[in-house]
Amino acid sequence: MRTALFVTCLNDTLFPGTGKATVKLLRRLGIEVEFPTAQSCCGQMHYNTGYRAETAKLARHFVEVFGAYDRIIVPSASCGGLPSEAYAIAAESVGDHGLLRDVHALAPRVYELTRFLTDTVGVEEVGAYFPHRVTYHPTCHSLRASALGDRPYRLLQAVKGIDFVELPAQEECCGFGGTFSVKNGAVSGAMNGDKARHVLETGAHVLVAVDNSCLMNIGGRLAKDGHTVRPLHLVEILARTEEDGPLDGVPVAGIEVVR
Repeated sequence: MRTALFVTCLNDTLFPGTGKATVKLLRRLGIEVEFPTAQSCCGQMHYNTGYRAETAKLARHFVEVFGAYDRIIVPSASCGGLPSEAYAIAAESVGDHGLLRDVHALAPRVYELTRFLTDTVGVEEVGAYFPHRVTYHPTCHSLRASALGDRPYRLLQAVKGIDFVELPAQEECCGFGGTFSVKNGAVSGAMNGDKARHVLETGAHVLVAVDNSCLMNIGGRLAKDGHTVRPLHLVEILARTEEDGPLDGVPVAGIEVVR
């Protein structure tokens, strides 16, 4: 069974550690993964901005790159949900019935990472070790488009050494929304400020999510305000083991830090 990694352009460009951690974790679980180098943007920005024809072009490219694979793993609820959420609509909008057929065939083979781990591989305890206080932000796409439910929570709570703290008002949007944060900066900034405040209320040293776009947004606000909470993709926790030890520069859970 051939398995491919769709790393997403954001991860590939700004957060390469997420892609590396995904490969490391999957290999530890006995899953060999390929990386098709011709992959490109999924079309999320184009689709959200109303450019259906451009989205259809990127959907066709996605099908051409990944069509031969049995499973396509995506460390992003946002980009991972787009083939099921948008590609058929884009294909219909341009009248491309061949693309529509191909999209319907391929979309069920695209898996957001946490869903793949819990539902397909059938694991929650993946041998991870992370002795830090952590809170989790469920991104809008993870709640809605990808409908991940409690899968990320179950994976986190099975991590050895973790001190997991629930995030207040966790289902509220962080204000990113892709182009929304550009077009509606004042509203987005207010929403992001609320989210950052809730993160600080937990006392967590690490903020986790399954979308680096939202982590970039919240983490940027926290850093701008002088806070040291570390944003980290969930897979970068799951990939760590006791051999890796604690994360550098982050307080260890249960150990009081003298300032």
